[in-house]
Amino acid sequence: MISAEYAPFAKTGGLADMVTGLSKALAESGHDVRVVIPLYVAHSVDAVDRSPAVAIAISGVEVSPVALDGCHPGYTLRQVPTGRPREPLLYQIDAPEFFGSGGIYGGGDREARRFALLAHGALRLCEALEWAPDIIHCHDWHAALVPVLLKNGYLHRRVFRQSNTVLTIHNIGYQGVFPAALARELGLAASSETPELNFLRDGIAAADALTTVSPSHAAEILTPEYGMGLDPLLRQRRNRLVGILNGVDYETWNPATDARLPARYNSSDLAGKRVCRETLLARGDLRPNQPGPLLGMVTRLAGQKGIELVIEALPPLLRQGQVQLVILGQGEERYVTRLRQLAAVFPDQFGYFDAQDESLARLIFAGSDAILVPSIYEPCGLIQLYAMRYGAVPVVRDTGGLRDTVRHFDPAQGTGTGSVFRHPDGAGLAWAIGEVLHWYDQAGTWAQIGRNCMAEDFSWRHQAPRYEALYARLTGTG
Repeated sequence: MISAEYAPFAKTGGLADMVTGLSKALAESGHDVRVVIPLYVAHSVDAVDRSPAVAIAISGVEVSPVALDGCHPGYTLRQVPTGRPREPLLYQIDAPEFFGSGGIYGGGDREARRFALLAHGALRLCEALEWAPDIIHCHDWHAALVPVLLKNGYLHRRVFRQSNTVLTIHNIGYQGVFPAALARELGLAASSETPELNFLRDGIAAADALTTVSPSHAAEILTPEYGMGLDPLLRQRRNRLVGILNGVDYETWNPATDARLPARYNSSDLAGKRVCRETLLARGDLRPNQPGPLLGMVTRLAGQKGIELVIEALPPLLRQGQVQLVILGQGEERYVTRLRQLAAVFPDQFGYFDAQDESLARLIFAGSDAILVPSIYEPCGLIQLYAMRYGAVPVVRDTGGLRDTVRHFDPAQGTGTGSVFRHPDGAGLAWAIGEVLHWYDQAGTWAQIGRNCMAEDFSWRHQAPRYEALYARLTGTG
């Protein structure tokens, strides 16, 4: 596994959780799994998440600069000890000049050099360890050069002669586009056919198999609306593309055992959830006894996530005292400014936290009655899966992985797990919240939806075998 993120060492969102969960599930099934990520020296998810383990140098694995024309003084590949059996082995690329600032992502041409180093370093690690992987699984554009480098020469090296590559597209909106003039420096063949380097496009063209993180999104990205300019290439390679839904590590995400919550609970005893709700209201400095549901949102503040829909739909509901809302997220300054303005207008009904704080995120899942996930597009989404596990009803748009995981509640049948709206506008979100308000007023109905949510099973034990089947087809063992 090659990735820019891996929880808890480096995380900004669902990518880290997916790579960690899948890697652990495969290792528990008996596979020899190695994970390679950069060592972001100063980064941690939060004080609780940072592993106390200190990376130690692999004996004899000191690697000189790869084809980056001496732009940095070299790097070391380091193994992080876990001390636990049947877990992935984690290696970090220790290159302070590239990754030492602590930030996972930056900007400009430097990003091309950083993640080219990740690709070269991961391949050099296999050679240094004399470890021949059957599958090299690359995640998003940050690792997408790996299939390209293999096709351009690494495949001729002994340890890679039986290797097959899988590229998972977590978010096609981020492609890693850079000037073509960087190609030679990054160890790539220069091409006069394209005016730019596009890491994701070139990885899609070179990989043996392509996946995205839900079946619906695999179909969506074949269209101009969702393909972000890569849909013609994806249609050419559609026989190599499969959508596999993300899973959740329920050992990590479990309200019955989550030590970060002020009180634990399960589907048969929700007293702890009420304590979490009271704690969240206090944390947001919100009115404690207001009727109506408490809504939560944990998100990256980007247009994709439907922030504009929230800004349009929520003020009338807040003004009428029908709901309260807590949002946790960082991102585009225009959205930060608007949310701060809303918090100033509705100080005891809306709380905004401009932070990345996983402990607070878990409190929002546990303390909220419903969780908003109004994405314009969503490859999979883990927020709605966490919400359901913690007994919060998801309010989602009918797209991608949200469509694959949340069913609109049917009061007549007592089935379904959330409120699903179709049109990507404020009116659509307002309608979906209206459904929640109607259900919330009926105690028996609301309790049934909560039970339905907590009974859902999106664990990796269901999803990891789908990756195993894909790997087996590639290696000819299936």
